[in-house]
This record gives sequence, C-alpha cells and structure tokens, in this order.
Amino acid sequence: MSDWAEHVIWWHLHPLTFLGAPRQALPPGAPAEPRLRNLEPWLDYLLELGCNGLALGPIFESETHGYDTVDHYRVDRRLGTEADLRWLLDECRRRGIRVMLDGVFNHVGRGFGRFGDPAYEKWFVRDGDDWANFEGHRHLVVLNHDEPAVAEYVTGVMRHWLDFGVDGWRLDAAYAVPLPFWKRTAGAIDGGWFVGEVIHGDYPAWVRDGGLDSITQYELWKAIWSSLNDLNFFELAWALERHDTFSADFAPMTFAGNHDVTRLASAITDRRHIGLALAVLFTTGGVPSIYAGDEQAFRGVKHDAENGDDENQQLIGLRRRHPWLHRAVTRPLHVANKQLAYEVSAGDHRLIVLLNAADDGHEFALETGPLRALLTHDTIDNGTLVPGPGWSILEPS
Repeated sequence: MSDWAEHVIWWHLHPLTFLGAPRQALPPGAPAEPRLRNLEPWLDYLLELGCNGLALGPIFESETHGYDTVDHYRVDRRLGTEADLRWLLDECRRRGIRVMLDGVFNHVGRGFGRFGDPAYEKWFVRDGDDWANFEGHRHLVVLNHDEPAVAEYVTGVMRHWLDFGVDGWRLDAAYAVPLPFWKRTAGAIDGGWFVGEVIHGDYPAWVRDGGLDSITQYELWKAIWSSLNDLNFFELAWALERHDTFSADFAPMTFAGNHDVTRLASAITDRRHIGLALAVLFTTGGVPSIYAGDEQAFRGVKHDAENGDDENQQLIGLRRRHPWLHRAVTRPLHVANKQLAYEVSAGDHRLIVLLNAADDGHEFALETGPLRALLTHDTIDNGTLVPGPGWSILEPS
C-alpha cells in the first residue's frame, strides 16, 4: 500500500453531475467542453476543509451517467479532453492533492467499441439469447472476467492512467467480480492505491485474495446513521467491534455518504445528530471520505446549504493532527441506547469519544484517569458532561 494513503482524506464527487454536464453523451463530432477546469476553485475549497485527496467519479467516455463506459482511454467530451485532465492533475499536484479515478471494469455500455464485434465475443458472457447484464440493467453488459484478454485490457487501462499521473483507483462493483481477476490486475500493479466497492461479505478477502489495498466500509456506514435514527448505540458498538477485525488486516475506506446512497442530512431523521455521525467517521480507523456537499449538510439533491461546515472542518482538522487514527482500534467504555463512549487507540496514542443522542445532557462517568477536552460540540466543564444531542472528544491530561 502507498504510504501517502495513511494521511489522505478524500473529497468525493461525481464530475458529470457536479459540473452540470448533459445527461446524454455529446453527438459524434461535437467539440469537447472543458468542464474539468471548472473544478479549480473547488481544489482550494477542499484544502480549506482539511482534505487532501480528490476522488473523482467516472470521467471516461460514456453513454449517460458515466458507469456505462464506451472508451476507457478517452476523457468524456462532456468533461473535456486529455489535456484538461492533465491540467487538473497538474493543479492538484501543485497543491499537494492526491487524485483517485473511478474504474468501471465489471461492465461496459453497449456502445463499447469491442461489444458486437465477433472477434471479441469471448469478452462478454451469454445469458440465453442475450448478453449478461449488471443487476438487471440491459444497457450495462458484463465483461467475462475469466477471459485473459479482458484482464490484460483492464490492467493496461489502470497502468496507463497511473503513468499519466493519477494516484489510485476506486473499483466500481468490485463485489461482482471474481477475486482472482482483481489479483491478476490491480494486485499485479506496483504503485497506486486500489479500493474496491464492496457492500457486504468477507471484506478482508478482497485484500487477502484479491490483492486490493482497501474496501468501502458499508457496514460501518449503515450502523452510523441507523443507530442514530433508532437511538440504539448497541448497533454502532457492534459495528465498531467488527470494524476492528477488518482494521487488523487493512485500513477500510470509511464514509458517511456517497453517490450511491441517500445524503447524510437526509438519511438522519434528527439533523442535530449529524455532528455525532461525523465524530464517529473521523475518530475511527480507516481512510475517510466525504461526499461533496455532505460537509454543508446538503439534503437529497436540492443542495440547500446549511450549517455543518464548521463542525466538519474541526473534525477533519483533528483527524489530520492525529494521523495514527488511520490504523486505530476502538474499545467500548459505556454503551446505552442513547449514549456511547469508546476509546480509540494505536500504540501509546489514545482518545476518548463521547456521543450523546438524547435531548438532555449526559454526564459520562469514566474510569479512565484524568482527561481534558480536546474538541467538543459545545464546551461544558471538562467535556464529560455532553449536551443533548452532542459529542465530545477527550485525551489523557
């Protein structure tokens, strides 16, 4: 795994929608539109947040939403050209920002150049009279991952863009691809950071047998918002215990929202609990990712900016000041339906996190020795009296 991954905090966006591109591909012969260059002011913004990584959704030529790729070697003309991508990478490198691309290698769009060509028939999987598709979407044709030429092609694509200057790959629908395929492709490439989209299952297998560096931690994502909505921190405590078993082998990619799920501010019933969700995200082991807009408490797709930025910036800042959290483990100190206290540690480093989802303040009685408030939602005494709802992060004094 790349050493820089221990310090990266991703800001994740879907370029086609974020930059206002039309939903359909441009007609043949239409000139490219350099929308990627409109990301320039956002590069300084993500740095101001405390992030240092830009995770881009699909940027390659596609038919509609980007996940129906037709050419992995060409930038989608709705976003610009290879020169525009080069400009973006140079601007990111100048600011010390890492860049990760979205690799859609489980399936392709029906306009993919090799689809329909008899010479490449073995690249795809038959399903009766038609071709196998991805989760019922007929326009997404599944690649044959047992075909050596497909593995060679995917390896070539990933190496090409790594050589071009990107730092890593998010592997879309990694859960739908046989593990040996990832071992032959991403697992055989030196350099770069590879994270697989895995929703459930034996997470460590994608690292152990698939050769990936990390996976998306959906179990923790679900437990964060679900435990707050149900006022059941026992669920979160169990998920954190599971998270520690994964973290023993690798650093999972953690998140509170992404392009495939409901925005955090819409998923959480009580908006006062958003800060508690963010406190968990930034005080647990892993590689954190923020979906663009969640830091402003945007709801759904309306993008109505509200509070949330300051709290998020404080927590990101704490994370960057404590890089050891990358491989930290947690230990529950107090678990109740509406309150949770846990210790997060790595070696000699230690922090205490207090979460109170109740309407009333709660005094946590902890047998941990003297503590001082490091960061709190609302400063009260030494941080062990947490307002409702609220959170506090403490360290040994």
